[in-house]
Amino acid sequence: MFREGDWAIFTDNRVSMMERLVSRRRLHTHWGYIEHDAVIGLEPGSIVETSRGKRLYVFGPTLADYVMHMPRKSGIIYPKETGIIFLWADVFPGARVLVGGAGSGGLLLGVLRQVGEKGRVVAYDVRQDMLDRAAENVRGYFGDLPPWLELRLGDIYRPEGLEEVFDRILLDVPEPWRALETVRRTLLPGGILCSYLPSILQVARFENLLRRTGSFALVETVEVLMRGWHIEGRAVRPQHRMVGHTGFLTFARFVKGGEG
Repeated sequence: MFREGDWAIFTDNRVSMMERLVSRRRLHTHWGYIEHDAVIGLEPGSIVETSRGKRLYVFGPTLADYVMHMPRKSGIIYPKETGIIFLWADVFPGARVLVGGAGSGGLLLGVLRQVGEKGRVVAYDVRQDMLDRAAENVRGYFGDLPPWLELRLGDIYRPEGLEEVFDRILLDVPEPWRALETVRRTLLPGGILCSYLPSILQVARFENLLRRTGSFALVETVEVLMRGWHIEGRAVRPQHRMVGHTGFLTFARFVKGGEG
């Protein structure tokens, strides 16, 4: 059941709002308000009414819900990409993962849950305010900073004191080609590198360099487009709006003894 401090998603199937439940507070909407105390103690999947009689469903948020509603100081890698990252990069339970560009923590949250308490995640960012935001969003989801996470203020292009090795490296930085020396030093042979970039010109520069170095195999770039469908009775058609281009994902496997 919902307890004080839990996150809750309120929805009428069209509009969704995320709220942390605090006793004696209210969620205000254009349909009226809902007392948090009326939700605390309910089971997820219950129906509640606003002060003006609007019926809303209340659920616990999925990770995708949390990422899309959490406070942010930058753009995020959207859930449609993170799902592909976890499968294509094979981010497995217990994996050691290096993240370049912590951002607001959208990708970081998924990686932390994916690797679990037997894994290790080291995340770099050059901005302290971004690390602070990522830390707050991670605390908001997990309740505290997981002990398998280490946030570091520094430059993934020239990280100081980074001596360990990783199974996977995930880059969300504007010039990933500048991080290749870090990748060669810290990625296990056979490990997987993934980079997220918004521009195809950035992708072309990065992928062509990956191929020329001889240090990487199975290099590929994909774009993830997500289109919903409208289904009502016999009316079946694609929705007029879709989540189109947000970025490109480039994947590569590190080769032992490759030229570099």
